[in-house]
Amino acid sequence: MLIDSHCHLNFSGLAERLPEVLDNMAAAGVGKALAISVSRRSFDEIHAIAQAHDRIYATVGIHPDDPDTPEFSLAELLERAALPKVVGIGETGLDYHWCKGDLAWQHRRFICHIQAANQSGLPLIVHTRDAADDTMRLLREENAHAGVIHCFTEDVRVAKLALDLGFYISFSGIVTFKNAAAIQEAARYVPLDRLLVETDAPFLAPVPKRGKPNEPAYVRHTAEFIAQLRGEPFEQIAQASTDNFYRLFAKVPRH
Repeated sequence: MLIDSHCHLNFSGLAERLPEVLDNMAAAGVGKALAISVSRRSFDEIHAIAQAHDRIYATVGIHPDDPDTPEFSLAELLERAALPKVVGIGETGLDYHWCKGDLAWQHRRFICHIQAANQSGLPLIVHTRDAADDTMRLLREENAHAGVIHCFTEDVRVAKLALDLGFYISFSGIVTFKNAAAIQEAARYVPLDRLLVETDAPFLAPVPKRGKPNEPAYVRHTAEFIAQLRGEPFEQIAQASTDNFYRLFAKVPRH
């Protein structure tokens, strides 16, 4: 079995055909998927999906790329974190690609999410783009207790920083792209017991599905590529990434 550790089932391309998406998951041997919150509105949408479907779980958080979106307070994050099907805090982090200028607001948002994760005991789902050193610094300074660097797009140096903090590394379909040599090197470097796989659906479909809307079933292609890249059996990657998911997202029942 595989688990898609990061997808957006409420986004266009997936939400309107959710029964088909779930059937495709099952056919591909993908047993569960984690639907990720990026805003207050998206939390309500994905939480409803998670409540309606046994195989879907949810997170609560605000994406770092929009300075004007309504925030969750720390108390509101903690209130939602206590809901039975909410199993992580995020997506959160730093994004210096889309956001420029004074980014103190982004740092404050990230710190609030780290505090929510620490106080709730739930893991963080961290987005970082063109901001790796500051992301790692804030995780270290705020004593972030556990989490995953999602859709890893950095090199071995950054992977080592995250691993040293006790974080997991999740690889998306980007690792299958021809121009992803540094990410592929990181995928070979990350220890088997700290590796996750994801789609970030509906974005970033892996080879051989590039150019199509991504969906949780396609996480199998990413896992197969990583197995080949590492010279390890696919079944080993599938088992390890599933075990790692349950270890990190301990609130998800293993059945």
